[in-house]
Amino acid sequence: MYPRRRWAVVFGAILFVGFVEALSDTLLDAALPFPFDTALVVGVVAIVAVVAAWYAFRLIDRLTHDLVRRHQALRVRNAALRAVYNVSLAVSGEADPEETLVAIVDHARRLLNVDAVLLVLQGPEDEVQLRASSAAPGVLAKTGGGAAGQPGIAPRTEPGGILASDLARYLARGYSVKLEAPVGHREARVGSLGVATAQTRLFTDADRQTLTALATQAGLALEASKLRDELRDVAVQGERERIAREMHDGLAQVLGYVNTKSQAVEELLAAGRVAEARKQMRELAEAARLLYVDVREAILSLNPPNLPERGLAPALEEYAARFAESSKLAVHFRATPEAREASLSPEVEAEVFGVAREALTNIRKHAHAQRVTINLTDEGPDVLLRISDDGVGFDAERASSGPERWPHFGLAGMRERAESVGGRIQWRSQPDSGSTVELRVPARSSGGAKPRRPDGPPDGAVRRSPKHQAVQSPLPTHPEAD
Repeated sequence: MYPRRRWAVVFGAILFVGFVEALSDTLLDAALPFPFDTALVVGVVAIVAVVAAWYAFRLIDRLTHDLVRRHQALRVRNAALRAVYNVSLAVSGEADPEETLVAIVDHARRLLNVDAVLLVLQGPEDEVQLRASSAAPGVLAKTGGGAAGQPGIAPRTEPGGILASDLARYLARGYSVKLEAPVGHREARVGSLGVATAQTRLFTDADRQTLTALATQAGLALEASKLRDELRDVAVQGERERIAREMHDGLAQVLGYVNTKSQAVEELLAAGRVAEARKQMRELAEAARLLYVDVREAILSLNPPNLPERGLAPALEEYAARFAESSKLAVHFRATPEAREASLSPEVEAEVFGVAREALTNIRKHAHAQRVTINLTDEGPDVLLRISDDGVGFDAERASSGPERWPHFGLAGMRERAESVGGRIQWRSQPDSGSTVELRVPARSSGGAKPRRPDGPPDGAVRRSPKHQAVQSPLPTHPEAD
């Protein structure tokens, strides 16, 4: 309707000017001689031009004001979305939850342009705690709520959720809560994010949506912090179980062996059988040396390298050098430039490192080897870790006869580590010909897709040969199994 009216005004002005011009050439020529008729036409055209220009300028100003208003709204909305996005990154990452909550209240105060933003949470005994705040000087109360940005605890006189009065008690006189949004944690309201000002102000729907989004991120930050604590507890418990298992399988058995040998030496010396006692002492010293190496390896495993910062290849190279020093084996590590630059997720790097550590432990305990070679190469979409030794080896045909021959730990754990990240592990060996373990894991694609567990043998998989026979899961039981 409006475009038709605008064009009607334009055409009406043209027709009116044409009508006046026609009158000046006919009737006005007799009534008004030159130049009065011309002056009349110019005056009419000027009036029409001024009216049309006024209407056009008014319309342009209205459109310009609307565009500026919408542009400002988009800028505010974009800033809110950027703030929510930044907070989401902090929540999904390893940021300190307390720092994340402080960032949330800072973003809320800046985006909504208010005097103060408060985040209060409900404690386990129904007390109210100020977890984070962002306020101008003099806005927060000096008693009951703690200093700005620092937690304060106030008792509740009645059970229930967070109330507006719970927020107001942290404000100085003259300031009040004008807008708030609930903070949820595991489908339950545990707190509130409130906005306080001294002036009366009407908040828009966009302001409410921004505060609600930030309150949701606060709840997610609390959820992420709780989950990280639970995962840390699970990891600690798992590490304790692993240490207990290793102490039972290694340290406890060796100490029992040492005790038996010590009693035998004492009885032999009492009987005057010195030569046999010396033999028992040599065996006792060898057991003590092996126990020392086991303890050194346990210490190394309790202090793993920081893989995300250092990378897999440098971490393996350092561990190989330390393993060679403690085990007195000749260990050679080689990694191609492509393998050093391969993109692996932190989870894949951790599991590959764990497989390498367990393989070296098996070699030291059971292979009776002198030389160990560790190769890390890049083969197309996969990264290949190959660990070979010149030890006693094992019978691959007999070892692969069935799952009932799997060891409880060691090789079974290595297989589980490989499959947990979509990898594939193989063992090649023959008695008196050493052994080789090969681990293939998919490199991370540019899109960051999760590695896919292979359905069949990867390209270049080891094939059976007369001298070495390939062994895949199920795992073997052999002298080198831990």
